[in-house]
Amino acid sequence: MSPLTFTFRPLDPLNDAELLHTWVTHPKASYWMMQDAKLQDVERAYMEIAADEHHHALLGLRDGEPAFLMEYYDPAHRELVGLYDPQPGDVGMHFLVPATDRPVHGFTRAVITAVMAHLFEDPRTARVVVEPDIANKAVHALNEAVGFIPEREIQKPEKKALLSFCTRDHFEKAVHG
Repeated sequence: MSPLTFTFRPLDPLNDAELLHTWVTHPKASYWMMQDAKLQDVERAYMEIAADEHHHALLGLRDGEPAFLMEYYDPAHRELVGLYDPQPGDVGMHFLVPATDRPVHGFTRAVITAVMAHLFEDPRTARVVVEPDIANKAVHALNEAVGFIPEREIQKPEKKALLSFCTRDHFEKAVHG
């Protein structure tokens, strides 16, 4: 089997909203916290991101077809303001792999690896910061596999989260040995 390769493109809030709506409202996407969102809610949320200089959304493509969602943000201005002391070069990240009836072994790990590699392509990125729900054990394991080191639990308005960091060096060591 050939390795999974992905490309990225900016999310188009209007044209991609219908697809995103199916992804974020699926029961397996409960940690995305958009279970009850209407199509217009998804459009509005991603229009706000598109207009925000500190928050960005990309679609990950496999063979040109949308395969996952990634968001990245400046934690000095979004998501984690006041919850930790951001350092220059910190980039916050979220990713969502949609539910499927035909899971591919290793797909989600390939996705997070591609997301991290994409973020570290920017020489200004020194460290990636994540804050998944404390109960999301599957994503904690994936984060660890690509080099994240948990720091501490934090209380966000919407959840108790596990604040974790991954430097470029930790990512390289985790992925390439």
